[in-house]
Amino acid sequence: MEKIRCSWVSEDKTYQTYHDQVWGRAVTDSQELFAKLCLDGQQAGLSWITILKKQSNYEAAFFNFDPQLISRLTDEDVERLMQNSGIVRNRLKIQSIIKNAKAYLSIEASGVSFSDYIWQFVEGKTIINTWPTKNVVPTSTTQSDKMAKALKKQGFSFVGTTICYAFMQAVGMVNDHTTDCFCYEVSCQDAKR
Repeated sequence: MEKIRCSWVSEDKTYQTYHDQVWGRAVTDSQELFAKLCLDGQQAGLSWITILKKQSNYEAAFFNFDPQLISRLTDEDVERLMQNSGIVRNRLKIQSIIKNAKAYLSIEASGVSFSDYIWQFVEGKTIINTWPTKNVVPTSTTQSDKMAKALKKQGFSFVGTTICYAFMQAVGMVNDHTTDCFCYEVSCQDAKR
C-alpha cells in the first residue's frame, strides 16, 4: 500500500526522503538550527526543492555551516562564492549567511544558546496542529511574526515571517504534517514537549 504524504510532496525521491525523515522533526542542536535557517533564507523566491538539491554544495561552501568560520568570510570570499554554480549566486543571499553567522555568534556570546533563543517563540515545545489539508495551513503566524522581528533586530537577514514559518515547520517547532499524512503521528511522538 502506498504511503499518504503531505500533498506538497512531489514524486521526487529526494523530496520524499526529506519529507519522510527530516521535515517536521524536532531539531534542538543550535548549529543545525542555524544551518536550516540560512537554507530557508536561500529559498526566498525559489522552490524548496531547488535549495534541497543544493544543500550539500552549501555545506561545502560554508564550512558545514560553522558560524565561527563563516563569520570570517571577506568581500573576496563573497566574490569567489558568486562564481560557485553549486549554490544560488545571489550576492545578498550569500552576504546574508555571513550576517546571520555574526548575529548567531552575538546571541551565543550573550550566554543564550541559539536553540533556546529560537525555541522561545513556541515556549520551548512543539505546537501540534491538526490540519486536514494543506489549503488550511498558514504561511505565517503570530509566532513567526515575533521571530522574524526579533531575528531582524539581532542582525539576521532573509528572515521574514513566511521564511520563519517555513523554518518552524521544517525544524518541528510546529507539526504541520496534515493529519492524513503517515508522518503526522511520528512527528507528534517526536515533538519537543
